[in-house]
Amino acid sequence: MLQLYNTLVRKKQPFLSIKPKRVGLYACGPTVYWYPHLGNLRAYLFEDILRRTLEYNGYRVRHVINITDVGHLTSDADTGEDKMEKGAQREKKSVWAIAQYYTNIFQEDLKKLNIKNPSFWTKATDYIKEQIDLIKILEKKGFTYLIEDGLYFDTTKINNYGILWGKKKMLIKAGARVEMVKGKRNPSDFALWKLTPPTVERQMEWDSPWGKGFPGWHTECVAMAKAKLGIPFDIHCGGIDHIQTHHTNEIAQVQAAYGKTLSQFWLHGNFLNIKGGKMAKSAGKILRIKTLEEKGFNPLAYRYLCLSAHYRSPLSFFWQSLSAAQKGLDSLIAAIADLNQKDKITKVKVEKEKKIFLSLINDDLDTPKSLAFLRKLLKRKDLNLSEKLFLVKEFDKIFGLNLIKKKKATLSKEVKELIEQRNRYREAKEWSKADQIREKIEKLGYHLEDRNKKTIVK
Repeated sequence: MLQLYNTLVRKKQPFLSIKPKRVGLYACGPTVYWYPHLGNLRAYLFEDILRRTLEYNGYRVRHVINITDVGHLTSDADTGEDKMEKGAQREKKSVWAIAQYYTNIFQEDLKKLNIKNPSFWTKATDYIKEQIDLIKILEKKGFTYLIEDGLYFDTTKINNYGILWGKKKMLIKAGARVEMVKGKRNPSDFALWKLTPPTVERQMEWDSPWGKGFPGWHTECVAMAKAKLGIPFDIHCGGIDHIQTHHTNEIAQVQAAYGKTLSQFWLHGNFLNIKGGKMAKSAGKILRIKTLEEKGFNPLAYRYLCLSAHYRSPLSFFWQSLSAAQKGLDSLIAAIADLNQKDKITKVKVEKEKKIFLSLINDDLDTPKSLAFLRKLLKRKDLNLSEKLFLVKEFDKIFGLNLIKKKKATLSKEVKELIEQRNRYREAKEWSKADQIREKIEKLGYHLEDRNKKTIVK
């Protein structure tokens, strides 16, 4: 049975979906004001393994990734600039252009890493009405207060505020760790709706019952999750940096507005570290997928590197470790390339191996042990080549490493000469003779496709 580490209770629990064989999965997406980096992408890799594991266990997954294109300030304490507005100023473009540009790059990077697209992409700017409706409920129930800066949520009115923190409650103090907005009652209170100051011009702002402004970051995810998954849903994912503030504040709003728990499981991936600390845009220390490609690495080598560490463990990035991952992936693919499907597959044998593999990956997505199991399996002598190939295909449904490579057809001298002869007929526009040559080639087991002036042989 699938066991997942639930941050809410600080232990592994058997996973049971709310609806039989259906899972609602929400993953906190990027704030699209700059390039996604390897640290960001590690979180989406673990979430992709989670989704693939759920699907392998027979679940239908309704997967949501949001795009934060407004409302995320440079400080989680509701101070500083909107990151989107800041990005637009930096590049002298509109906020909308910035958002679309970096959204496209993020989605391209996911594709390069073979991360499945979600069932739904949701943009914060498409759900302004839903966010305002949620804030109205909170106001009506007495959880808000208005100050010059905007409308805030009063966290003292939630008895178990910070339930996600575990036994060791995180003390939030003004001054040393949190910059206090003037008029804010408690350090942990957070903005639901930020008002546009009279002297400031913003590209993204909307009318609301509290004045012209924009929604708070923590409200966006609640509104989008509710719209697409309902409340409660099954699993909410993100990085460990979301625990203290972002996810805590999502939980508080849902408890206050609806008297429910937002999600029954909370899963958090750990940081990717580089020399000097975690990889972070705010520190200006980032590496991109493009950087890896420019150095000659296959992006899937980074996927392999991430799978070699458990998602809840910190992972240190070194170029040497990426090189080792590339070699490990290449050697795995090379070993698999020698497998064939000529031998008979014994169902009892492969089902036994599948069961062992499933028990490993179902133990809180233990990819390191699962990869090790695959490597050992390829060396075993009690399994024939066809059985090994079958199991590789099965396991790669979760690993997503594209381990099975299509072999290129090797052309005999005879076929090459026939293709050259056919090309000469085509250049001379002797189409009937060219067609006769085509028939000869296809009788030898090849299929030809003419694309512009080039012939593709399959």
